[in-house]
Amino acid sequence: MTTLLIKGGKVVDPANKVEHLADVLIENGKIKKVGSIKEKADETIDAKGLIVCPGLIDMHVHLREPGREDKETIATASRAAAHGGFTTIVGMPNTNPTADNQTVIEFVLSKARKEAVVNVLPVGAITVKREGHNLAEIGELKKTGAVAVSDDGADIQDANVMRRALEYCTMWKMPVISHSEDIRLSAGGAMHEGLVSTELGLPGKPAAAEEVMIAREIILSSSVGCPIHFTHVSAKGSVELIRDAKKRGCNVSADTCPHYFSLTDEAVRGYNANAKMNPPLRPKEHVAAVKEGLKDGTIDVIATDHAPHLLVDKFLEFEECESGIVGLETAVPLVISRLVDAKVLSLSDAIAKMTVNPAKVLHLDKGTLSPGADADVTIIDIETEKTVKPEEFQTKGRNTPFGGWKLGGWPVHTIVGGKIVMRDGKIKE
Repeated sequence: MTTLLIKGGKVVDPANKVEHLADVLIENGKIKKVGSIKEKADETIDAKGLIVCPGLIDMHVHLREPGREDKETIATASRAAAHGGFTTIVGMPNTNPTADNQTVIEFVLSKARKEAVVNVLPVGAITVKREGHNLAEIGELKKTGAVAVSDDGADIQDANVMRRALEYCTMWKMPVISHSEDIRLSAGGAMHEGLVSTELGLPGKPAAAEEVMIAREIILSSSVGCPIHFTHVSAKGSVELIRDAKKRGCNVSADTCPHYFSLTDEAVRGYNANAKMNPPLRPKEHVAAVKEGLKDGTIDVIATDHAPHLLVDKFLEFEECESGIVGLETAVPLVISRLVDAKVLSLSDAIAKMTVNPAKVLHLDKGTLSPGADADVTIIDIETEKTVKPEEFQTKGRNTPFGGWKLGGWPVHTIVGGKIVMRDGKIKE
């Protein structure tokens, strides 16, 4: 029997409506007790002045493996996750080969068991090769271990194919994650269509490209009776559509990412390749709408859309360079600095959006410090300020627009299954 005692921290467990000073006792990889604990343990962490919460879950990560191990591997993504305070990450299916079959799902799970320092869960593709035509064997993907399906990075343009996919996923109780992009509206665009794109002479993607697809998916999911989750929500109209759908009782949920509440399309000025995203960064009124959506519960989850790229993929003309940024190692301080400190969210609400809420969307038995739960724990120092230094990242990617930013609120310890994998900000070797 091995025991670990986390002593004297402020325990914030939104799933159990807990937010007070307490100790946490871990025994054999499970939460044993939360409260005032007198007994001794094999090891003790002094958490005085720190926040102790359920292990953070990132439900949108690009692992790159298999196929682009030069950009990232399951091992390096897991180390970046641990460094960023995440105990569970969920990999999107746009690998090479696509995660549209049992073999790729089995490969990811096998690699994770051998090499990952956090929990790694795969998402399967909705359609074969994410081409939007023929449905993948969704039932087989679920049996093999996929926790959801998505054609993320692309989208199903044919409404009938999407309708059939939702019907099929209803049978299997399989979560569906929608990328939400009408490529006929966004084709050729390099950034948000607006004043800045006009001034820079860059082709734009209208917000309508996201909003139209979200409207369609709400109608389809409601007609079929299948829940749907909208990922990386970035547009004002999208937030309004999701809010209205929830008020009408539709079974929808949504996530957004730190860059959509921390940056506007002004970050693209100077043709900054690290500010190129998909969906794109948008003007301040969209950022304000995203924050309001987080505040009123329209947006349930904060994910990262962690997307590592090689420097050579970013050192191209803006229209030609890859979209996406790394996000696992900057998410927590951005949430603390831009949402909690700014009074957009309470600390408990912010943690809920990174623990129990994604667990509910994906039907995971995670996101809580209840006795008997897996001992996945994140410990955060919300007082310390540090400068973002991409050269110190654990991910292979260095593509971030946040380099040099001074942010407060950093993870200091990450515990997975009762094992300390990050201690005092350093990955345990």
